[in-house]
Amino acid sequence: MILGFLASHGGSAARFLTQAAREGRLDATPVALASNNSGSPALAWAREAGLRAAHLSAAKYPDPDALDAAILAFLREAEVDTLVLSGYMKALGPRVLSAYAGRLVNVHPSLLPRHGGRGMYGDRVHEAVLASGDAESGATVHLVTAGIDEGPILAQVRVPVLPDDTLPTLKARVQATEGELLLGALRGLA
Repeated sequence: MILGFLASHGGSAARFLTQAAREGRLDATPVALASNNSGSPALAWAREAGLRAAHLSAAKYPDPDALDAAILAFLREAEVDTLVLSGYMKALGPRVLSAYAGRLVNVHPSLLPRHGGRGMYGDRVHEAVLASGDAESGATVHLVTAGIDEGPILAQVRVPVLPDDTLPTLKARVQATEGELLLGALRGLA
């Protein structure tokens, strides 16, 4: 498995999976990371970690089709066969979606289908879980399709929502499960 990543901010999933691969816990070779954010910590980390890194965004490619083509060309040049979204906050174009169909994975911080879809990312998801009064939350690894958070579910993990939970406490408990959940899902995909 030749791994590529798309990240917008910190790239925690990319970091976790790269370390797991380098420790021999995942039979994969991480090779590339692209970010839509030129100042993202993920982009700086990828360069330091020896991954091929690129800033590919609407700022450089205002035409969505040109951006889609540029992302696909970057991934193909790196020979990526499995693509992981690591906190990537942009919709993917049809070229990337088609080229990586069935090999394009995301981790979402809730038990999909609850609290998924357009506008449901990051802290917004945990706020929605708390506002709903749900007794549990968790994380979901799913295949990425054209519909936001609608792809087939590969794995889920549940965590309780405690009576005194706040956004930071619930977020931390969910995030603590995401790396291993994603690792297990990728092993199953291989």
